[in-house]
Amino acid sequence: MIWLLLGAGAFLLLMTVLRAFANADVRSIKALFAWILTLGGLALGVLLLLSGRGFFAFAVLPMLFPAIRDVWQGRRPTAGGGRPSPGASARPPMGGKMSREEAYSVLGLAPGAGEMEIRAAHRRLMRGVHPDSGGSDWLAARINQARDVLLGGRP
Repeated sequence: MIWLLLGAGAFLLLMTVLRAFANADVRSIKALFAWILTLGGLALGVLLLLSGRGFFAFAVLPMLFPAIRDVWQGRRPTAGGGRPSPGASARPPMGGKMSREEAYSVLGLAPGAGEMEIRAAHRRLMRGVHPDSGGSDWLAARINQARDVLLGGRP
């Protein structure tokens, strides 16, 4: 009977986790796995120290380096490894037409910026959020849309 209850509990936990993953974006899933690896490395290091294998515990330190660096520098750890781009905090619906003011804020430019500034800002932001390098599809589409609005549809 106890095994049946444990199995039902494990099934409910699994379904809850799967629902959370279905609603999560790629960056938050990467951050979750980074924290799991960090905590696993920390637990492994402690277990190695307690078992008398202190030398091997130091071999675990490179696994913990990214988290230690982020804490040391006083910033919140991110999975993408970079800072969020301008306009990444607010996520309005993608379906509507973007205004010019909104496009300037997405690219982090002052109104009236020239074509070269728009193209340079677009390139700079796309390097950080391009889906091929682990970035967000939504952010990349948003940055492309802002460029198109400001340049009149010319890529």
